Order: sequence, then structure tokens, then C-alpha cells
Amino acid sequence: MYLATTKRGFAFIDTHESDNNLLTSDNSPISWYYNWSPYPNTDLIPADSLEFIPLIHGLDATEDQRTSQVINGLPESSRHILSFNEPDGSTDSGGSSISPEDAARAYIDHVVPYRNGDRQWLISHPSVTGSEPGLDWLRRFNESCYEIDEENGCPTDFVAAHWYGNFDGLAGWLGRLNEYYNTNTSRSEPLRIWVTELGLPQADADATVAFMNQTLPYLDDLDYVEKYAWFGAFRTDDANEWTGDGVALFDDDGGLTELGALYMGGETNGFEEGQQGEGLQVNVPLALIVVMSVVLLSSNW
Repeated sequence: MYLATTKRGFAFIDTHESDNNLLTSDNSPISWYYNWSPYPNTDLIPADSLEFIPLIHGLDATEDQRTSQVINGLPESSRHILSFNEPDGSTDSGGSSISPEDAARAYIDHVVPYRNGDRQWLISHPSVTGSEPGLDWLRRFNESCYEIDEENGCPTDFVAAHWYGNFDGLAGWLGRLNEYYNTNTSRSEPLRIWVTELGLPQADADATVAFMNQTLPYLDDLDYVEKYAWFGAFRTDDANEWTGDGVALFDDDGGLTELGALYMGGETNGFEEGQQGEGLQVNVPLALIVVMSVVLLSSNW
């Protein structure tokens, strides 16, 4: 059973059974995961092991009736919903490329109803890129929200953030989001931030380990950060050119890298570099898993 009080999570990319078994093992500090979609990976991650966080990636997902059916069919352990992945970014880079005006309308029409429904989901504002254009997008999004609904705007329960870069940049970006959403408002209860993508791209292993050693205690101690997820929980040979393989939590053979052992809590939690999980080492394509999930769910509708 996952520990709901821990902040640490991961973005699902690695489809090796053994790697996921290690991430969800008894002493793991990880309590949640997401995969940029509303479809959980229950064939590799049992529903009672981690909280699955569905993500409504873009406008297409809001217009697909299967999205609400899948989300509302998730187990009660799922309580949060992420919305619109990097709407200020291009689709080529994984963003959803949505104008603030269109996002505001879609958010009010399709995301807010989850918050007001029977399950009363906790919903997030869109997760923009960690940049000045990202913050400008959020400002325009909120302005558009109040133009549509003068009284309520676009209500949210938490804020999702992305950061790729050094520690000083991370601290500065989180500080700006906290200032925008909390310090400069009359909000009685501060909104918590979820850092759903975090990494130091194109750096060597030593620099990345040093970054993580500085970052994890900082995020664990920061009151307004509720959750965070390292990018990425995958093997070095699955890393892309932009991130570099220094961010990988697993080596090519499925053993924890030094970084991976650190993210899992190290010797304190019983994890060490080179440690492998139990289970098959075969890599199942993520696209196939998603398709299989859709087919299985469709057969029950």
C-alpha cells in the first residue's frame, strides 16, 4: 500500500516489469504516478500500490467522451486530476499548444465539472513550461477565465509546475508561481504546487546527482510544494537526446543508477546502485499498453 503522505512520484515511461516492481516495492518512497493520459497502467502498476493521477492532455481529450468515463471509473484512491500539458508549448515537444482563451473555455466546460461532481475531484490549472512565456500564458489564461465567469473564473485546487534546469532556476520558478498564486492574492488557503516534471537535462551523472542531493531535501521541506516527480523513471538507453542519459533512474540492464538509488531513498530505505527489481526484463511498447487499455475499457462500455 502506498504512503499518501510522501511527496515523491514518477512519470510512467518505463515499461519493464522489473523496474516498475522496484519503484512500487514495500520500502519505496514513491506514492503516486501519472502517464500524461487518463488511462492507468494497471497491468504493470497495481491500482492499490500507488495513486494514479489522470491527466487531460489537451482539447482533444476534453471532447472525447471516453475521457470522463475512464476518469470517473478510476478507483477511489485517485483523487487528483492534472489538466492541459504545456499549453504554451508545441505538440512536437509534447505540449498541447492551446491558446489561453481556448484553454479557459475548455477548462470551465470540461475540467471544472469534475470538481463539482459526485466525487469532487481536486483539479489543477494547466502545467506550463518553466519560463517567462509560460507565466505570461497563465496570466492570460486567468484573465480569460474571469472574462467567461466573472464570479468564479477557473477554480483550482493545486498548481502543476515543470522545471528543467539548475537548482537556482528551480527555486526561482517555484517562488514566482507561489507569489503569483498565493502571495499576491487574497486567498485564505494557499494553493500547493505539484512539480510534475523535474530534471537537469544534458548534464553528466555527477552534476545530476549533486543537483538531486540539493533538490530533494529542499522540495521535501518546502511547505507549498505538495508533490514532485523526477524525469525520468526510465533506463539510460531510453533517454532522449534533449534530456541526455544522466537523468535516468535505471541503467541499461535495469539496475538503479546512483541517481535512482538516491531518488528511492538510498541505504536508509534499502536501495543501492545496481539493484534490480523482480520480474520480466522485456520492454513492452507504451503505445501498445495504451491501446490495450482502451480496448479493454471499451469492451465494458
